[in-house]
Amino acid sequence: MHLPVLPPLLPMLAKPVKGVPDPAKVGPMSFEPKWDGFRCVLFKDGDEVELASRNTKPLTRYFPELVAAARAQLPARCVLDGEILVAIGSRLEFEVLQERIHPAASRIARLAEETPARFVAFDLLALDDDSYLERPFAERRAALVDALGHLDASGPCHLTRTTEDPAVAAEWFHRFEGAGLDGVSAKPLSAPYTPNVRSMLKIKHERTADVVVAGYREHKTSTPERPLLGSLLLALHDADGTLQHVGVSASFTAARRAELIEELQPLVCPIGEHPWGAWQEWAVANPDRVPGTQSRWSQGKDLSFTPLRPERVLEVRYDAMEGRRFRHTAHFLRWRPDRDPASCGYDQLEQPVSYDLADVLGGA
Repeated sequence: MHLPVLPPLLPMLAKPVKGVPDPAKVGPMSFEPKWDGFRCVLFKDGDEVELASRNTKPLTRYFPELVAAARAQLPARCVLDGEILVAIGSRLEFEVLQERIHPAASRIARLAEETPARFVAFDLLALDDDSYLERPFAERRAALVDALGHLDASGPCHLTRTTEDPAVAAEWFHRFEGAGLDGVSAKPLSAPYTPNVRSMLKIKHERTADVVVAGYREHKTSTPERPLLGSLLLALHDADGTLQHVGVSASFTAARRAELIEELQPLVCPIGEHPWGAWQEWAVANPDRVPGTQSRWSQGKDLSFTPLRPERVLEVRYDAMEGRRFRHTAHFLRWRPDRDPASCGYDQLEQPVSYDLADVLGGA
């Protein structure tokens, strides 16, 4: 490739903030939907196309349909920052996107037909022989619109929509979640592109839920002399009263890990007496990703867990659901001794209003 910006390149990052920032206080900003997919820097030089992940690892072989789309739809020589997505119907589906990272070429080819990916561009890093890294975002955005303004909702390549109105951004924050989006991003209009620096802002959804603590895993540094908790296994009751695994809570200090594992010892029980006892007979990964089972993401890791009588309730903070599970690791807030574990069900979770992804993409 002969481009003014070449791989490997670490993309610009974002730091979290609470609420949509006020441009009157922080300066002129451009707001855009925060897409829920794989961050990707796309390099194109004629028919040569490379897709690189956030940590610069190659993604090209996993998305042959995007290589073809880039050749057909994008400028002859360019470098774009964006996101790879998979949509099913009117929503983004991150779990379906994860299935694309597979060693078998035959499976990749089949999934490229069955669940084709899309690429949403949101920044311009190079065009023809010109690098845009040092130019302010306002200039980069204007050039990006000139280069990709012909794209529409039919895809597979898209141009993200933006606004400089914080009121519109706040509306997007609530409305677009129904299409599976992750929140809103904000970029200073005067800022250059700064690789691997948190120069952007991100506003993500945060919610709380009361969950049942159903087990724990030990930390990788745990020893018999100094046992340490690694993560708590969280659960909710479904409509039938079955206790379902919904995710984990982790990220404790070493002192807190020691306190928690000691505090939970009176609740330890044999797996045969636990609601998840039947899972001990399973030896392969399954769609519910129950604890203790393997998947291609966890080969070689010890996923065994210590079952606990489901008698304690914990309040956690989470950002979103992915199917029946928390999308990311939940944050421990506080114990809830006032809550009955039987009352901790899916019905307490906030459901975003449905929104059609095509309306988001079509408005770019």
